[in-house]
Amino acid sequence: MAVWHRRAGKDEICLHHAAKAAFERPGNYWHCLPEYAQARKAIFTAVNPHSGKRRIDEAFPHAIRETTNDQEMFIRLINGSTWQLIGSDRYDATVGAGAAGIVFSEWALANPSAWGYYRPMVEENNGWACFITTPRGRNHAHALYQHATKSADWFCERLTATDTGALTSTQLEEALSEYMALYGEDVGRAAYQQEYFCDWNAAILGAFYALEMARVRNEGRILEIEPIPNAPIDRAWDLGMRDDTSVWWFQRVGSQLYILDHLAASGGGLDWFIGEIEVRRRDRGWKDGIDYVPHDAKVQEWTGGGRTRIETMQAAGLNPVLVPAASLEDGRNAVRRTLPLCVFHPRCEEGGINALEQYRREWDDTKKAFRASHVHDWTSHPADAFRYLSLAWRPPRHRIITPPPQIPGVWRIPPVRDYPQRGIQL
Repeated sequence: MAVWHRRAGKDEICLHHAAKAAFERPGNYWHCLPEYAQARKAIFTAVNPHSGKRRIDEAFPHAIRETTNDQEMFIRLINGSTWQLIGSDRYDATVGAGAAGIVFSEWALANPSAWGYYRPMVEENNGWACFITTPRGRNHAHALYQHATKSADWFCERLTATDTGALTSTQLEEALSEYMALYGEDVGRAAYQQEYFCDWNAAILGAFYALEMARVRNEGRILEIEPIPNAPIDRAWDLGMRDDTSVWWFQRVGSQLYILDHLAASGGGLDWFIGEIEVRRRDRGWKDGIDYVPHDAKVQEWTGGGRTRIETMQAAGLNPVLVPAASLEDGRNAVRRTLPLCVFHPRCEEGGINALEQYRREWDDTKKAFRASHVHDWTSHPADAFRYLSLAWRPPRHRIITPPPQIPGVWRIPPVRDYPQRGIQL
């Protein structure tokens, strides 16, 4: 694991390492970006400004190639090895392929589930993996860094701009000035510390819940918790068709919420999720509660069978309840009000807590400001499911109103009904 500062040459070194490894041992080698769409611009067509040549042409000269598939960003070498660019957002697209070596570029922004998926392949092939990144808060990259520093099986290194001397003091001062001009003094300085001095504590730029999630960690609210026995455990769903589906398991305990588990999968059908729910019911003794689903679930189909998602869930014995329709901003505000009440089980860390920490706004290079819209990546679905949880979890507060006695000939304004509706039972 290499936690190196911006412009330290992380990708450059790993490209050449992969080329060398591919000739020493024939096999499949991958370079994984956080998103597949980033791979072409960041690596495949990128030009080294020092030499004027494409980066992949320097690492994989044409003389050692047999074929090159530009569309799939795939190279076959003359000794039979292959090298390809992939994305952590589409990690399951490599089904059946075995890797002898994988480079995870910008690991802090990648989907952590990708390594869980690829690790058995690498282990079976007695291969290797490189994780290169600059920090993005205390997320899964920080957790892996902490593990790597303590493991004899890992090489782990953290290098700041001061350690490498790759940039002069004048260049660093100019970078700091640019960051502060772009983001303002406080955020700009934090971004500078993150990018050039590998500061794990710097806030993630544009993160919606940065403050709330920092408090979750600082207050020690990620710990081994057990649900109240025989009490129902609810679920909040973000139902995907072509994208991921995400589910949170949670239980109300007094004024707190116990967030007990999280599951996300790409392309998983209902039967697969039912099976995962059954495993938790059987192995942990969890009692089913309410399944909170987004408002559009009553009209969208899960599969092509003609049933809506609600009908499909009901037929499977689940208990779906529609979350009230609300704007994105109202939903995010509900998350901000809910997170201070949450205690998370550590099993939620990978793909769940990490997603809430990295769910962020898009940056507009033209306007030099964050857009209102979010970055649509692997973090979107867990964040959406938690938004539905936050909109739905509070129980209705029923207040019985006794109307005053009616006096003949006198008209009274009827009392206001105060029955907040948190969900629609179907």
